[in-house]
Amino acid sequence: MSVIMNVVAAYNAAADHYDDPANSYWDRVSRRMLEHLGPGEGARLLDAGCGSGAFAIPAAEIVGPSGEVMGVDLAGELLALARRKAATRGLRQVVFEQSDYLDLPTDAFGFDGVVSIFSLFFASDMIGAVRHWWNLLRPGGTLVIATWGPGVFEPAAGAFWRSVGRCRPDLLPTMNPWDRVSHPGVLRTLIRSAGVSGVQVVTERGEHPLSEPEDWWRIVLGSGFRATVDALTPRERTFVHDESLDFLCGADVKALRVDTVSAICRKRTVRK
Repeated sequence: MSVIMNVVAAYNAAADHYDDPANSYWDRVSRRMLEHLGPGEGARLLDAGCGSGAFAIPAAEIVGPSGEVMGVDLAGELLALARRKAATRGLRQVVFEQSDYLDLPTDAFGFDGVVSIFSLFFASDMIGAVRHWWNLLRPGGTLVIATWGPGVFEPAAGAFWRSVGRCRPDLLPTMNPWDRVSHPGVLRTLIRSAGVSGVQVVTERGEHPLSEPEDWWRIVLGSGFRATVDALTPRERTFVHDESLDFLCGADVKALRVDTVSAICRKRTVRK
């Protein structure tokens, strides 16, 4: 199975906890990206790697019936969640497509805004992905890319991986996908390498509160960590769960680090 198919399988499995209140960081970051994008009524937007619609659904409410939002993702179970939420809100101006975000033809679309929230680092060719999204924009449009900053979900993530290493060292990753672009300079250089100019990179500190230590396990089950959990035996899973939560209790951890690094790129208008 390819790397991207492993990622898709993990997020399909995580759909049962993806929208748990413990994972509210999706909503918070998506609202912030909406502020960076600043779409108006009637705008046409693309959410590349839309998940269950944390950005696409509030964006659809902003652009209104005269606008359009397209959410694209490969995880069908997450798209099913997004479609149900959109239907409940009566939002006909948002559509969700199960597709690779690199498969959209550049000659068929002219978006006012393209947004990627925690999806760029899954692309094998990140420069190519940025170039493709930039080409999907009309003149005057805006590309917004959000990635995690260093140390995301610490100190819980470190405790999780230490516990995994004690029982299944073969499951330890050499690096996390988001570490590829977690520093502002790396993200800026990557975007410029894609031929995109006028890049503004914003680093924002963030904390994600835990109402109780068990919230961390809900985050694990509703995120990319799920692939590791599903590879554990029931006994190993209990060990990792208990040891991770014992650490959080002993250290009295009340919040996790969730810094973001965002790039805002505005395409020049064509002078007449």
